[in-house]
Amino acid sequence: MVVNNLALQPGATRHTISVLVENRPGVLARVSSLFARRSFNIDSLSVSPTEREDISRITVTAMVEPQPLEQIIKQLNKLLHVLKIVELDPENTVERELVLIKVAATDANRSDILEIVNLFRVRVVDVHPQSLTIEATGAAGKIDALLGLLKPYGVLELVRSGAVAVTRGPRALSDKVAGSEINER
Repeated sequence: MVVNNLALQPGATRHTISVLVENRPGVLARVSSLFARRSFNIDSLSVSPTEREDISRITVTAMVEPQPLEQIIKQLNKLLHVLKIVELDPENTVERELVLIKVAATDANRSDILEIVNLFRVRVVDVHPQSLTIEATGAAGKIDALLGLLKPYGVLELVRSGAVAVTRGPRALSDKVAGSEINER
């Protein structure tokens, strides 16, 4: 749920931005503060090292209008330790989330919950007499649909990783970063 004012305006749409940064302390804080200073709510934020241990990838999803997004990208490019920024095209991107969902389960409803688990091809990772913990990965729409079906049973706890994304095809985002080895076949 997005609560900032721009998300309520007609021009605001969901954008996924991939930012390659030097793997150093404080870089994530500087990147996320740019969004905060412009009063944008970050819907999801994921950061981890890449195929190169000296580079981290920050994946940000946010509801933003195109014009302010361009300004944020220009400002991100000026930050120390930011190496590359790409707005990912949804048509040419594989995007996934991980979610752990703890659902209230009784003898009466356990089989119904397991049917939903099988339908979505997700898995149960913990079983307790009063609950089931479910692990699911997939696009945000799949996760939302799963949550919608599980909600009536009682979602006791929920942990959602946020989006991670890569472009389709053999090219890597880090190909044009200094020190990268380009794999040409």
